[in-house]
Amino acid sequence: MSSLRLLRQAACSARSFSTSAVSRRDIVQDLYIRELKAYKPTPVAKDAHLGAVKPFSPIQPPKPPTLPVDLAAELAAYDAIEPTTAGESATASSTGEFGQGAEAFLTFLEADVKAAEAHH
Repeated sequence: MSSLRLLRQAACSARSFSTSAVSRRDIVQDLYIRELKAYKPTPVAKDAHLGAVKPFSPIQPPKPPTLPVDLAAELAAYDAIEPTTAGESATASSTGEFGQGAEAFLTFLEADVKAAEAHH
């Protein structure tokens, strides 16, 4: 019997719980909405951007290349220059600061490498 009595008391307490609209108001939400409506932002000054933004300056378009004044004379001077051949430049570089040249370097590479003796 005591269990039946407990069930009846639980049912009565569950029925007495109020679910009306007045008691379901959210106090925190009401405070938040009231503060949002009352908020007035400070006006931004007109010169507030001066320290953070660089002034805009458009880039200057590049100047088009110009032809030389006396093009015919420059072409004639270019034609008068005697070209260098590949044989002349190769002999100049092979006897330069490196000494013997490519043949000596290749013989050095082909020489037998002496194996280092292991220390015991």
